[in-house]
Amino acid sequence: MVSGPLFKALKVEGAKARLAFDHLGTGLMVGKKEGRSPAVENKGGKLKRFAIAGADKKWFWADAVIDGNTVSVTSPEVKEPVAVRYAYQMNPDGANLYNREGLPASPFRTDNW
Repeated sequence: MVSGPLFKALKVEGAKARLAFDHLGTGLMVGKKEGRSPAVENKGGKLKRFAIAGADKKWFWADAVIDGNTVSVTSPEVKEPVAVRYAYQMNPDGANLYNREGLPASPFRTDNW
């Protein structure tokens, strides 16, 4: 199966949510895609379109950082995260998590609210 990163697991570490993925290829990257050109790494770029919520079910845009083969997600507004969403909207313009083979991560949610 050829695929970009697919959400596998969520682990809460204090105020941080750590996400694990299947189909990493040779690793994760912040990607940039323009037109029909292949996606390329955006060195120094920031991951976009991650949201995080606590038990109160209030969503906030989050800071997401690639950490090895995982992504850590935090927000100053969420001290005890319980759920994360990525590119979870009708038009997730700016979603930019890719594997190094240039395949985009699929949108996902870790909650079932």
